[in-house]
Amino acid sequence: MTTAIPEPLWRPDPQRVADAQVTRFQAWAAEHHGAPADGGYPALHRWSVTELEAFWRAVTQWFDVRFSTPYARVLGDRAMPGAEWFPGATLNYAEHALRAADTRPDEPALLHVDETHEPRPVTWSELRRQVGSLAAELRGLGVRPGDRVSGYLPNIPQAVVALLATAAVGAVWTSCAPDFGARSVLDRFQQVEPVVLFTVDGYRYGGKEHDRRDVVAELRRELPTLRAVVHIPLLGTDAPDGTLDWSALTSGDTPPVFEQVAFAHPLWVLYSSGTTGLPKAIVQSQGGILVEHLKQLGLHCDLGPEDRFFWYTSTGWMMWNFLVSGLLTGTTVVLYDGSPGHPDTAAQWRIAERTGATLYGTSAAYVMACRKADVHPARDFDLSRVRCVATTGSPLPPDGFRWLHDEVRADLWIASVSGGTDVCSCFAGAVPTLPVHTGELQAPGLGTDLQSWDPQGRPLVDEVGELVVTNPMPSMPVRFWNDPDGSRYHDSYFDTYPGVWRHGDWITLTSRGSVIIHGRSDSTLNRQGVRMGSADIYEAVERLPEIKESLVIGVEEPDGGYWMPLFVHLAPGAALDQPLLDRIKRTIRTELSPRHVPDEVIEVPGIPHTLTGKRIEVPVKRLLQGTPLEKAVNPGSIDRLDLLAFYVDLARKRA
Repeated sequence: MTTAIPEPLWRPDPQRVADAQVTRFQAWAAEHHGAPADGGYPALHRWSVTELEAFWRAVTQWFDVRFSTPYARVLGDRAMPGAEWFPGATLNYAEHALRAADTRPDEPALLHVDETHEPRPVTWSELRRQVGSLAAELRGLGVRPGDRVSGYLPNIPQAVVALLATAAVGAVWTSCAPDFGARSVLDRFQQVEPVVLFTVDGYRYGGKEHDRRDVVAELRRELPTLRAVVHIPLLGTDAPDGTLDWSALTSGDTPPVFEQVAFAHPLWVLYSSGTTGLPKAIVQSQGGILVEHLKQLGLHCDLGPEDRFFWYTSTGWMMWNFLVSGLLTGTTVVLYDGSPGHPDTAAQWRIAERTGATLYGTSAAYVMACRKADVHPARDFDLSRVRCVATTGSPLPPDGFRWLHDEVRADLWIASVSGGTDVCSCFAGAVPTLPVHTGELQAPGLGTDLQSWDPQGRPLVDEVGELVVTNPMPSMPVRFWNDPDGSRYHDSYFDTYPGVWRHGDWITLTSRGSVIIHGRSDSTLNRQGVRMGSADIYEAVERLPEIKESLVIGVEEPDGGYWMPLFVHLAPGAALDQPLLDRIKRTIRTELSPRHVPDEVIEVPGIPHTLTGKRIEVPVKRLLQGTPLEKAVNPGSIDRLDLLAFYVDLARKRA
């Protein structure tokens, strides 16, 4: 048990606490909805999960959510899965995303940046005009509420316009990044049968042009439900026969008409990584995403009209959808289309400087890469406008917190956040009024009854357990596509603890209210009953300059044994000699646990990832247990399929 409270790395000053939107929300909710006036964030959080309906009613009023028809009650049925939010209400997500056009028409809604790093603005009035024009054209093409509209697009303004126009007509958006191959895209889009496809002819990445016209041609052949294909000439090529030209569809001056849809009406379909089978097609609702993202971006990220919101992402990752929702708070959204490290590792910091980003989000991996590359952000760039640096994708190691504190600014709010594609939001992370402790997420999110449970379903404090959420969240999936009886949805989250969401991460809730993420619970390392998340191993091992990246697997063997290899991808010029082997093992033994020293350290040519950048631990584990490649992994979901041959060969030799 924790006995002493460590000194935080950062603490917000009293003025920052007073100015934070969550502080003002709490005072207002105390006056109007019975929230506690005192006790700060911990008291507000307790109220938000014990008085769930009062909390979400307060959120909709605080952010002036426009219900075109009123709701009967906040929560009609709170059972999970199947919670019924705001029954009877109708609204439109895109209408809320474009509200700032009424009051700030000439200010930038979007700042688009490519690898030249020169920002180009799209004003609120121009964004609204293009959405209105495209929505009218979609209706003219016969697109109706519930139809699916797909985008094979990079992170460019056209993708935002297409999403908002789709939502405006009540259709359902879905997207993939153009670095996805045809098979990966078809594994996703064929499930939802889109009627319109927005495509580019190619994209630029790492200083090179990548022609995707052959992939687009294959998508057109293999998606028989398409009624229209819209060509966006990013590389300047002519529109292929039978396609529509983007500029023609967005040149009109028709005010947008916003279809009023039920709160639970589908907004978009996101996809799981699909490493072990067909990706799950996760359906989230217009109303659920609207209120969850207003809460997350307005109260937790403290975003408003004066802010500029930059997160490095692609259209194939939920963080892109989350980024676009910055428009809901009237915030200028920064879209970067290009390599995260072009022309050098410091690229993202340069973009943050040139766009005046106030909240800059990136991956934990990028922060650690900057640390290893000896990047000095504050020395080389003017980052005075950056109030918060947020990270996600994997746990930010303690060294990452310290590096940001030392190399960006001592008075920097560092928000490590954790959530999932499954809810397109965060379970825990940013709170502008709380201190930041090294290696920890600040607190669970409002309205989210986040707990750590043991295998018997008992809550744990200051101990590692399963991440569970015991009450419904509005952005939980309304369903999976092509899951008519709901069994796949149920089995994904509710088969371990009936009626309780189990996410598949190991977490610790500390006695002071913060959260530590330890990695995926389905690839947990369990040595002699002592459980450890893989993230803890990576954090320790990858501090060594010779280790570029690593992958640790715990394999239960048929004879009852347990084999735990550590695979290492070495930095250029490094050799896995005896001194390095000794240092790897000594590091794990002294910093983590002698029980979790690997049985073998094996050099590999590279570490395979999902297309969204996550190390694929479970499929590699299955390969090492002898599962055939075609059953262990969905080939289209992996960034470098060739790397898996090493593990297949190793399993064969061990057998």
